[in-house]
Amino acid sequence: MGPDQSQMTATLLTSILAAVFGSLQIGYHTGNVNAPARIIEEFFNHTWWSRHNQSMPDHSLTFLWSLSVSIKDFGALLGSLGVKCLADTFGRRNSILIVNALSVVGACLMFASKANESFEMLIVGRLVFGLFCGLVMSLNPLYIQEVSPTNLRGAFATLNQVSFATGILLGMVAGLETVLGTKELWAMMLSLSLIPALLQYLALPFCPESPRYLLINRGQESQAETALWRLRGPSDEVFTELEEMKQEAAHTQSALTVKEFFTKRSYRQPIIIVLIVNLGSQLSGFNAIINYSTKMFDKANFDEAKYLTLGVGAVNVAFTLVAFFLMERAGRRKLLLTGFLCLAVCNLSMTVIDSVLFLVPELRSLQVLVVFFLISAYEVGPGPISWFIAAELFDQPARPIAMAFTSMLNWGGKFMLALLFPPLLKLCGPYVYLLFMTMALAAFSFTWRRLPETKGRTFDDIAAEFRESEGIPLHIKTGFNTFP
Repeated sequence: MGPDQSQMTATLLTSILAAVFGSLQIGYHTGNVNAPARIIEEFFNHTWWSRHNQSMPDHSLTFLWSLSVSIKDFGALLGSLGVKCLADTFGRRNSILIVNALSVVGACLMFASKANESFEMLIVGRLVFGLFCGLVMSLNPLYIQEVSPTNLRGAFATLNQVSFATGILLGMVAGLETVLGTKELWAMMLSLSLIPALLQYLALPFCPESPRYLLINRGQESQAETALWRLRGPSDEVFTELEEMKQEAAHTQSALTVKEFFTKRSYRQPIIIVLIVNLGSQLSGFNAIINYSTKMFDKANFDEAKYLTLGVGAVNVAFTLVAFFLMERAGRRKLLLTGFLCLAVCNLSMTVIDSVLFLVPELRSLQVLVVFFLISAYEVGPGPISWFIAAELFDQPARPIAMAFTSMLNWGGKFMLALLFPPLLKLCGPYVYLLFMTMALAAFSFTWRRLPETKGRTFDDIAAEFRESEGIPLHIKTGFNTFP
């Protein structure tokens, strides 16, 4: 069997699907707080009244709700700091199982907050769940990429984003008043992430650990070979991959500190690439649309704005699936470049439409189309690729730190945008989208000049290119910029 014809096995598929149950939970809690916001705010006010015999001041209520929403992203930023320690100490698979307990604890706290009339429990529950988010959104791509064959690595890593987007849509649906977003059922709605958490505990323990972790990090060649046989089936590819891992192990140091990661010359270019791609992705307008789409459609006088928001969720899922099928055909570079350029065009269009919407109300339908197109541009490239590109650009010792760095950039960007977008919108009005356009164009320009194509290449081959390019500007290397 050729290297480009990897066999799909039940163990490989089960390992991938069991891992992405984590991102499904994160997506669910990203999408389920938008629609029932008013009901949960009433719960805050009722709790305050029962304690102090007076209504909560409006500014306090606004602050508490903003804190409740954004503290998940802050928790994720903190959780990112533990990725390297967990991944290198307990392994990729076991670390996912360990941090899943944080999701369970967080969901239980959120569920219990209503019965205990404690909005503090809800806020702490989202903080604990945020720690889970920061850890698992790094550990998942790390595990998935290390168990996947080279020719399917990007496509399988994209399934993490497919699961995340699916969770957002499920959360949006569950949060509707006609479903579970009611005064009686909102606490139950917040607890439903326990279902995928339980499914992960039932499935993932029976999946193999990352063979690369076993061989390169632990030196356990026989266990790594056994894991590869389970993942690949009876195939000559097992021996090919083992040999490639041994070659990588031969010229990588066994341990790496955070200081060495940021000072080693061969890591400088990959670090800058990860920084620009992730910031360009997070600050390109997508998160603002996801978080404030209902208010945006309300402003445009749509009668059923919350159902248009469901449309945003559906487009989100549809184009993560498009990315899944294109990832190993078009490659990372083409999808990133196309995505960033389209995001820039969409943000420019949003500025123009928002500026004249009060003069030409008929443009509101065009605004909806632009929002849908922006979502699709993000999910077809920058969305999924920004989460896993670091795992492809770094060698084995640096990979956990690189994924922690990715997680910090992503969640930090989300947290910063959640805090700054409302005041920026008041200050700049529709021209706020020009800031997003600028970020998207900057990311497009840098990606065009500096990012190598990683499709179909082994980890060692990619890492070797950066080792050889120490001190050499990457954009002048022959073939580095070209599309395959």
